[in-house]
Amino acid sequence: MFPAGSASRRACRWLPVWLLLMMLPAACLLMAPGWTQLPASVHAAAVQRQSQLPPGARRVADLVYAQVGDRQLKLDLYLPDQPPERPLPVVVWIHGGGWRAGSKANVGLISWIVPRGYAVASIEYRLSHEAKFPAQIHDCKGAVRWLRAHAREHNLDPQRVAAAGASAGGHLALLLGTSAGVQELEGDVGGNLQQSSRVQAVVDFYGPTDFLDWLNTPAGDRIRRADSAVALLLGGPPQERLDLARLASPVYHVSRDDPPVLMIHGSADPVVPVRQSLRLAERYRELGLTAQLQLLEGARHGGPEFRTPQVRRAIAEFLRSYLKKAEAG
Repeated sequence: MFPAGSASRRACRWLPVWLLLMMLPAACLLMAPGWTQLPASVHAAAVQRQSQLPPGARRVADLVYAQVGDRQLKLDLYLPDQPPERPLPVVVWIHGGGWRAGSKANVGLISWIVPRGYAVASIEYRLSHEAKFPAQIHDCKGAVRWLRAHAREHNLDPQRVAAAGASAGGHLALLLGTSAGVQELEGDVGGNLQQSSRVQAVVDFYGPTDFLDWLNTPAGDRIRRADSAVALLLGGPPQERLDLARLASPVYHVSRDDPPVLMIHGSADPVVPVRQSLRLAERYRELGLTAQLQLLEGARHGGPEFRTPQVRRAIAEFLRSYLKKAEAG
């Protein structure tokens, strides 16, 4: 379940659970700035860099999957140039940005997989200045149900849907994977309630998994601030919203029917402590579920280390192993 050994590059390692657990005390010493320090120019540059289409892919832009009040929620669908012989498995991509910023145009971490026979649906969701949690996960689940309801129209396979995301988007992807059937988190955004919001696999880049545990580590000082991204998501500092912080934490929703997960995290991440990925990996291990954690030595919160051929090979193999043989829940 947690393959040991090393990849072809030293910077990319698969670590067994016993070694990961030994790292927990050290991991909790990483300090997290709470997504409050990044200037808008950094986000804009990242979007511009990652929004380009890969060769062999095309984009169907701005499909409306739901309307909440006056707000249209849209997704971009990335498809292979050549019409496929069979319906395509779908990866639902959820952008990062601390739940307060970001764009569905930021798909560079996953769009490369489209020419390999996948569809990627990059979705919008309401940001924290528009609505507080659980609106964000309600939107994500609404997008999954819409994709299933419109699968035939776009030649998608409704039985093979994965979620993927980075940072805040990774958190929402993991929550999609672990919270199927949790009524408080399902919502009714977009209708299509006859469709399942369950996903068959999850790929997470450095997303939070346990806000309560984060609070109780030295790195928790930053998310206690009223202007932290977590506080803005929850509508107040997490220490004052403990029930909501627990509801928003994927680790507390893990059950025996949850899908396989692949987590990719930098060992030197100063934003989301690597302990967050270790927490979910251990909970999966306790229930005998399939989780893989790829720890990138020296990598921080994003960067070129997450776009190497080795990392992409690991993602492709994971999706090939688990998404392409999955059946809808």
